Formats: sequence, C-alpha cells, structure tokens
Amino acid sequence: MGFLFQILFTALNIYSWILIIYILLSWFPGAKESSFGEVLSRLAEPFLEPFRKIIPPLGMIDISPIVAILVLRFAASGLQELYRIIITL
Repeated sequence: MGFLFQILFTALNIYSWILIIYILLSWFPGAKESSFGEVLSRLAEPFLEPFRKIIPPLGMIDISPIVAILVLRFAASGLQELYRIIITL
C-alpha cells in the first residue's frame, strides 16, 4: 500500500516540475515552439486549460499555472495525510 502512495506522490511532484518548466519556457522566445516545448505543452496544457477558463489573465500575466501548481501541491499534501491516517488504523 505504501508503494502505491509513493508512486502517486512522486508522480504529482514530477508533474509539478513539468508545469514549472513549462511556465519558465514562456520567458524564452521560441522555446515553446521547440520539440521539448511541444512535448511539455502536450503534457501541461490539458491540466492548465480548465484553470484558464476559470481564472482570467491579469493584463499580460496568467496566474492560472500558479493556481494549478497549488492544487497539485494541495493534492500531494492530502495524499500524504491520507497515507498517515491509513497507517495509524
């Protein structure tokens, strides 16, 4: 059971880093159009799209990726707490 939780927790952390790297690519011209950027786009955009529909950009700043990362971190914390509860039973 602990192995499954560890895999899920690791997957959430890796996906958070994918989102962070994808966000940082926007700072470099042409980086999102590279093959690496396109792969990250295919991985990140399906998760970011619902947040972009709910949270409009503030001028030129899109804060939806920040909210998406916070949701992932919250899910990871909840997963850890769930595991601690299951262990103590």
